[in-house]
Amino acid sequence: MVALQGELINLRSLKFEDLAFLYSLENNKSLWELSQTQKTFSKEVLRNYLDTAQRDIQETTQLRLLIISKANEPMGFIDLFDYDAHNKRAGVSIVLIEMYRQKGYGKDALNLLVKYSFDKLFIHQLYCNVLEDNFASICLFESVGFTKVGIKKEWRYYKGVFKNEYLFQLINYVL
Repeated sequence: MVALQGELINLRSLKFEDLAFLYSLENNKSLWELSQTQKTFSKEVLRNYLDTAQRDIQETTQLRLLIISKANEPMGFIDLFDYDAHNKRAGVSIVLIEMYRQKGYGKDALNLLVKYSFDKLFIHQLYCNVLEDNFASICLFESVGFTKVGIKKEWRYYKGVFKNEYLFQLINYVL
């Protein structure tokens, strides 16, 4: 069980009581362009996911943490995905409910996850993929030290439009 405390928010591992929040966020169609979701998730599928979310990142190659307010209200999720212990790297993604965006909560969550990744998982490199027009996410990742290292031309197709996607990296030179 992962539990991390930040200045503005806390992060913790998912629990079965998070099912309703997980269901609402995963099935929020306004986020589907970012998540590349193409159909709704059933509660049964998400219950099964919560079973695997309790397992170690070494086994599942993924870690999803709930972003919660100091008043214990769910605000969003932050993930490590495609965890590769051999190459010491993982992808990062974050989603916040709209009312919590651009208020410092995402930056606090991302800083906590970066520190945890480097200090506890001994990751050498984190990366993320951001659509070229997602200016808030670009600013967020750059604000904690991620560097834009590439562009994937016409990488994402959504509602009849191809969009470019940027690749960002953060390398831990302390290892």
